[in-house]
Amino acid sequence: MSNVKLAIIYYSSTGTNFKMAKWAEEAAKEAGAEVKVLKVEETAPQQAIASNPAWKEHYEETKDMPVVTLNDLEWADAFIFSIPTRFGTMPAQMKNFIDTTGGLWFNGKLVNKVVSGMSSAQNPHGGQEATILNLYTTMMHWGAIIAAPGYSDPVTFASGGNPYGTSVTVDQDGNMKEDIADGVKYQAKRTIEVAKWVKAGKE
Repeated sequence: MSNVKLAIIYYSSTGTNFKMAKWAEEAAKEAGAEVKVLKVEETAPQQAIASNPAWKEHYEETKDMPVVTLNDLEWADAFIFSIPTRFGTMPAQMKNFIDTTGGLWFNGKLVNKVVSGMSSAQNPHGGQEATILNLYTTMMHWGAIIAAPGYSDPVTFASGGNPYGTSVTVDQDGNMKEDIADGVKYQAKRTIEVAKWVKAGKE
């Protein structure tokens, strides 16, 4: 059986979800996957970016990261999305990209893709769970197979206890309040494991 192809698709204004995406990449490669880390295009006005030093710094540091395309979705066997919460749902930047997937959806190109989601917010009840669940609603329309971490390993409890996907609280200076690296890595490996089962069944 060929290796699982994983697209890690993220949006990050100040770097938290980029860092989570890189942890997922590390673990997925250890699990034998072929991995692409891809950002969604930034659509915020430059004035808004420039008004926040951390946002501007991260924007400049990651300007050469590849931007996700519809071809990447067709290429991948599995996806991990890493997104901050915006009022309990995904950021407009990610929503704008997902809204372009209608053609792939219509032609059944996203059916049986394996997907998992991660999130962040500035307080413990800031909408992380709702954001991931909103993402999963779209994935159900795709016909994708959701590989949530659940409580399938004790690391979920140590990483904040979110069964839908690893999430983290971030202060205004961008510091993570929980130690979630192991949770992210476990979630990535679980996503690859489920994708291997699906791929083996299809082959």
